[in-house]
Amino acid sequence: MTQYNPEPISMQQWIAKNEASFVPPVCNKLMYGSNVQTKVMFVGGPNVRKDYHIEEGEEIFLQLKGDMLLKIMEKGKPKDVPIKEGEIFVLPARIPHSPNRPNEGSIGLVIERERLESELDCVRWFVDDSNEKVLYERWFYCQDLGTQLGPVIKDYFASEAHKTRIPEPDIGEPKIKIDEETEVTPPFKFQDWLKQNEDKYNAAPLELFSGEFIVTIYGKEGQIKAEPNKEAFIWQIRGTSKVTCGGQSIAFETDSCNVVPAVDSFELRSDDSCVFLCQSRKENPFSKK
Repeated sequence: MTQYNPEPISMQQWIAKNEASFVPPVCNKLMYGSNVQTKVMFVGGPNVRKDYHIEEGEEIFLQLKGDMLLKIMEKGKPKDVPIKEGEIFVLPARIPHSPNRPNEGSIGLVIERERLESELDCVRWFVDDSNEKVLYERWFYCQDLGTQLGPVIKDYFASEAHKTRIPEPDIGEPKIKIDEETEVTPPFKFQDWLKQNEDKYNAAPLELFSGEFIVTIYGKEGQIKAEPNKEAFIWQIRGTSKVTCGGQSIAFETDSCNVVPAVDSFELRSDDSCVFLCQSRKENPFSKK
């Protein structure tokens, strides 16, 4: 069974406390990631990168402060996806992407999931901006990209491929099938969506996203039947709520969040509640541990 901390964390206080972690070259720190399926991290700026990351799961980006630019390979071609302050975006699995945050002091929330033992991540660089030829890449099992990416970047800058711009001779076919078919859905203003749909999520839980990640918004006071036996990242955007998990009650205040292993019941306790609840459809590799 997953071990977890039952006390929710204030998101803004946690960001302020960990401000020193958001520095180049990675600018990344996990809030939740140890022995949980749902990895919750924050990434700061300035941070400009040339490498592209490939993983076998979706990623959710919510830009809390400042703007960012997500460079992706859409249908095999380079594309820029600007994600402005307050916008939210879901990146489908297996699409190469390069997050760039040129603004100093910018902060973004990123949600991804624990990898299964059979899954690999890749970090790769291209010869030039056309992204037609791979210059250098490394495949690895990812546990914490914030700590693992730094050494990979260091090795790249020390490599002959970086010095000569001649691709490494042993680069073969990708170890996973790259998505070259999906056209991504553009980012949109999260708060605007909440305002436009307030009547709907006050009447009944409303899905914000329904891909690999199921993100549901809960509103008006009352008892909610959450999907059972699914780990959940819960973020109390406003109001208060109480979650029952394994017979234990956890109280959430505005701005607090937590990852809980399985939600038994979910009670909104404020007429002005708004709760973000994220669950993965994928098997939880910790569910039997």
